[in-house]
Amino acid sequence: MILEHALLNVIPNRAAEFDVAFAEASSIISSMPGFLSLRLSRGIEQPNLYLLLVEWESIEDHTTGFRQSSEYLQWKALLHHFYEPFPVVEHFEPVLNI
Repeated sequence: MILEHALLNVIPNRAAEFDVAFAEASSIISSMPGFLSLRLSRGIEQPNLYLLLVEWESIEDHTTGFRQSSEYLQWKALLHHFYEPFPVVEHFEPVLNI
């Protein structure tokens, strides 16, 4: 299992619009091979800052399977115009799980 992590800085005053778009986009990513789960959280101190955590069976499921798919183009069209700056995406593997 691989954990994808991204901090999403949503343009101020566009959070409600982003929430609606993300709800639509979540059906795209959740239909992809290798997708396991998704969690989106909003910052308390900074309400325009979101934490996206996605679990994938393998890193290739995300980097190749999703990112190089036609579905990713739909995801991108729905969400990428909300970010400033564009998020850095990182991947993690489990070390300890309690």
